[in-house]
Amino acid sequence: MERSEAYCFSAAFSGAFLASCLLFSALSRQQRAPYMDEAFHVAQARAYCEGRFQQWDPMITTLPGLYLVSVGIVKPAAWLFGWSGSIVCSTGMLRFINLLFSIGNFYLLYLLFCRMHHKKAASGFQRILSTLTLAIFPTLYFFTFLYYTDTGSTFFTLFAYLMCLYGNHKTSALLGFCGFMFRQTNIVWTVFCAGSLVAQKLSEAWKAEQSKSNDQKNFAPKGSFRELMMAIRFLLEYLTSFKNLSTLIRLTWPYITLVMVFFIFVVLNGGIVVGDRSSHEACLHFPQIFYFLSFTLFFSFPHLLNLGKIVNFCHSVKTHILQYTILTVVSLFLVWKFTFAHKYLLADNRHYTFYVWRKIFQRHELVKYLLVPVYIFAGWSFTDALKSKSIFWNLVYFVCLFAATVPQKLLEFRYFILPYMIFRLNIPVPSTSKLFLEFILYLLVNAVTFHLFLNKPFQWPGSDEIQRFMW
Repeated sequence: MERSEAYCFSAAFSGAFLASCLLFSALSRQQRAPYMDEAFHVAQARAYCEGRFQQWDPMITTLPGLYLVSVGIVKPAAWLFGWSGSIVCSTGMLRFINLLFSIGNFYLLYLLFCRMHHKKAASGFQRILSTLTLAIFPTLYFFTFLYYTDTGSTFFTLFAYLMCLYGNHKTSALLGFCGFMFRQTNIVWTVFCAGSLVAQKLSEAWKAEQSKSNDQKNFAPKGSFRELMMAIRFLLEYLTSFKNLSTLIRLTWPYITLVMVFFIFVVLNGGIVVGDRSSHEACLHFPQIFYFLSFTLFFSFPHLLNLGKIVNFCHSVKTHILQYTILTVVSLFLVWKFTFAHKYLLADNRHYTFYVWRKIFQRHELVKYLLVPVYIFAGWSFTDALKSKSIFWNLVYFVCLFAATVPQKLLEFRYFILPYMIFRLNIPVPSTSKLFLEFILYLLVNAVTFHLFLNKPFQWPGSDEIQRFMW
């Protein structure tokens, strides 16, 4: 790191931490008691703090990684500073754990940008601005100040991805296990780490295979359907070789071991969810992919939405009218047969998704179908942004995206955090002006979010309890 870049990074890091501390103080003063799911998480962490490790709240559906890490930090700190009584494992102290994770996420994002976008691809200022922007990504940043699993889950997943990129696969798998202990679905991103390693080997083999042939028929335009079919055919041929398969197993055995542990857990537990399963049933909710693409189009609109993109999309539709017609018909069918509205989505007016669903999707029965062209454009722009990655990397990513979103019946923006982060890290670093626009968007969304949470509380009829708007 050059001296000027080091100074800029230190300034951005310090400024972000100071702003977070001020927000943390404001939120803790306004909402001292545990709010919503915090009531379960804080009570469980306190039980662990008191040594009652056999106690478990059946309403909690994730593994105890958050509580174990919290106790591992708070207990030594209490002994070191002489804390006792109510301050140990208080709501504020437990929330502060996520603030520490947020600091770690900032540094990990910077390391990831440095690893993936070297000096020729991006300047030091662009990497720092990209880091600062993603560090305040609204859906994740909000939960920095509450005792939820999202910030710690993201920390361990990003750390595992960084170690994978550096080739430390045993460490990556171990960190992936930590992420799994925060949220079971993070096993998908362990598979992604293994898959990205496999994709790298496949790309090398495919380039070597293509270089041997002078036949132009063996080449296809990048990003085309023909390239996809050729890649899948090559993949099947590659994996039928025992030598190739054994090489891949030797490379990815730490991840394979963790996936085996996951399957053993699922068998012994009788499913992925621990505790209450009635509200977390898996289903084939295909429109979740469409919601994620729309979510990404909004938060990355400086990179995905401009006049040039729209013109290129229209040209692509005109050139491949048959493929887009088939895609539209399939999308309409998926929206028709596989749209689900979870009971929480319809009943809990504290979440933004409640208003998105009521104001948009419930406005008229046809709205969900009229949005299909928007989904298709979002999907095209999304894949176009990733065209710098190999076809095999894209295959791995989209399989993992499918696995992370489609089985979820509940429309919950928090489920989109990790797939969005992986996407945003892997697109080419945009121009400084686009990064500034993205940064301003995130600042504005955060300002509105915290304003609503802190200054616009409300009460339900017949209840004295204060309710607040949140993601």
